[in-house]
Amino acid sequence: MTRFRQAWVCVAALSAGCGSQQAPPGTTATNAEWFTDRAREAGLDFIHFNGMSGKFYQPEIMAPGVALFDFDNDGDLDVYLVQGEMLGEAGSAAQLGDRLYRNDLEIKPDGSRTLRFTDVTAASGIHPRGYGMGVAVGDIDNDGWLDLYLTGFGRNQMFRNNGDGTFADVSKQSGTDDPESWGVPATFFDFDRDGLADLFVGDYLNYSLKNDVPCFSNAGQRDYCRPHVYRPQPNHLYRNLGGGNFADMTIAAGLGRPFGGALGAVAADVNNDGWPDLFVANDEQENQLWINQRNGTFVDTAVPAGVALGPNGERKANMGVDAGDFDNDGDDDLFVTELINQGSSLYVNNGSGVFEEQGSRLGVRRPSLPFTGFGTAWIDVDNDGQLDLVSVNGDVNRNGSPGNNPTDPFPLGQRKLLFRNAGGRFEDATRQAGSAFQVVEASRGAAFGDVDNDGDTDVLVGNGAGRTRLLINNVGSGNHWLGVRLVTNSKSLVGARVAVTRSSGPTRWRHARADGSYASANDPRVLVGLAQSSEKPRVRVIWPDGRSEEWPQVDIDRYVTLTEGGAK
Repeated sequence: MTRFRQAWVCVAALSAGCGSQQAPPGTTATNAEWFTDRAREAGLDFIHFNGMSGKFYQPEIMAPGVALFDFDNDGDLDVYLVQGEMLGEAGSAAQLGDRLYRNDLEIKPDGSRTLRFTDVTAASGIHPRGYGMGVAVGDIDNDGWLDLYLTGFGRNQMFRNNGDGTFADVSKQSGTDDPESWGVPATFFDFDRDGLADLFVGDYLNYSLKNDVPCFSNAGQRDYCRPHVYRPQPNHLYRNLGGGNFADMTIAAGLGRPFGGALGAVAADVNNDGWPDLFVANDEQENQLWINQRNGTFVDTAVPAGVALGPNGERKANMGVDAGDFDNDGDDDLFVTELINQGSSLYVNNGSGVFEEQGSRLGVRRPSLPFTGFGTAWIDVDNDGQLDLVSVNGDVNRNGSPGNNPTDPFPLGQRKLLFRNAGGRFEDATRQAGSAFQVVEASRGAAFGDVDNDGDTDVLVGNGAGRTRLLINNVGSGNHWLGVRLVTNSKSLVGARVAVTRSSGPTRWRHARADGSYASANDPRVLVGLAQSSEKPRVRVIWPDGRSEEWPQVDIDRYVTLTEGGAK
């Protein structure tokens, strides 16, 4: 047994008392900053390089994505950071490469934590080609080790986790190699419920340096183009055949048309029929809502479902997306970040996969109007049991954001946003979030997960031509919480739905997922805030194949592992 496996055995047994990582509840820190940037002090001293050459090449404004995932199975979240390169010019910067950081979290007997990351890129064997955009995480061969799919401009590559700290490029033999596309979002999900992780890859524009078109701002200055200048690229759906081998099923599954410059994608069972569906957010084109027909095919219902366009029937520039049950009615709602002056969209599900856009009524559209949103997620920031919203922002045109430094070579920065769920309406709580949310940066990807294993959700932010930020949550551990890792035969599961029920209050529904946000991969564990309740809740798990199990009492304020077939 490797040291990675040994470490995870202890984490998996937390509910039995092995090395409990319990964080005692306390009083919510209303006066302290809710988040603190600890990237540099923890060893994530990384600056993204976007290869700016003054020629305004389109890929320069679209990256990077980031990932939080446990690549070594030791029970804490490691970090993957996407890098760019020079476009059309030779230079040493072309060899910068992506970065993989191992989390060497230390938890002391008194419960205090020391975060420390170690750059293990050189030993990992990861040598991506092309200009990086995003990253997706999934177990492609059911060996219990998380693999990587990297998207980008001339990239789209698969790296298999060897289980010993190294990765192997299996792009060609897996059937997912695609060096001609410009991929941005990617989602692992088991669309045919056969126990194997399938893969959706959203491609962006039919762009090359040879067909680059000069574009100009309203003031007549050279600027980056709007996406409608270029035709969109078609997406790809790959079916997992077993053993890490895939077949392109895009046409056979019905996803060959339509398509429209994909930037966001998330899998969720939006109509509660037990089969995962797929929402694709497109840039200045209609979105798609692909409803699973349970026979290997999908039908796009975005128009009748009310999620194709904005509330006034307009095409919007859709970037980041997430699905979550913010109103505790048992179905997943959708949040989509948009271009400056458009306002983010909040689509409320009626339970059957039909939505109503309620961003204005619920308080998120107006505060988001001055921002161009990218990475986003439904997270329970303060563990009060209500899903809040975080979005990271940054413009895409040089003259779009007032107040930026005119001498900045990449003046696209904007601050971040946090909307707190006040039970039926959202409040702009960005000021309470702290000074880290006020930093003006061109933020793109964001990954969400519990980096320090203290029971609340932290945020990893990838900034274009800027520093990586690690926003550590200081407020969530003041309430009770429950963390769940779902496994079957030692393999992680995404797509399962989890219901947490107590004697009072609504049932909290969550789903295990690593996708969503923008070009990024999230913590697949389920984290549920319990507010001040110390009651041990009842947990019901609906597994991806439709089977259901229930655990009558589950320990709280710690992470527990629930294994398929293990309920008593």
